Amino acid sequence: MPSLLFEIPNLKKETQVLLDLLPDRIGHGTFLNSSEGGSLDLVDFVRKHQIPLELCLTSNIKSRTVPSYDQHHFGFWHSIAHPSVICTDDKGVFATHLSQEYQLAAENFNLTPSQVWDLSYESIDYIFASDSTRSELKRKWNHLKPTVLHF
Repeated sequence: MPSLLFEIPNLKKETQVLLDLLPDRIGHGTFLNSSEGGSLDLVDFVRKHQIPLELCLTSNIKSRTVPSYDQHHFGFWHSIAHPSVICTDDKGVFATHLSQEYQLAAENFNLTPSQVWDLSYESIDYIFASDSTRSELKRKWNHLKPTVLHF
């Protein structure tokens, strides 16, 4: 079960109730962090349960839940090596595409091509699909890696 959560600050009690349902993923997660109207308890809960976050940089900028790309909460979650998935939210509405979102993350958080690749590869673990589909996607990613990263 995915949950679109934490797009409104200072709703700690409501957020915890939703987290207690142990969602498979968290959409946005903008206001989980204590510096953004969440709390350390919420962050600790998400970390303890390794609940991946779907992070939509452009969507959060255009909806004004984040002031700038370089202040996006992706930086926080990435810095603590928490499972994160870069997403578009809605490419038609927000006039973006997934490659652009990865580029924005790379530029604003100084990610190397290998780190961008790893984000993409690791996101396969969090898709809503069968184990066989995930395995097949990982096989395809591994096959492409030498040509994409020029190893």
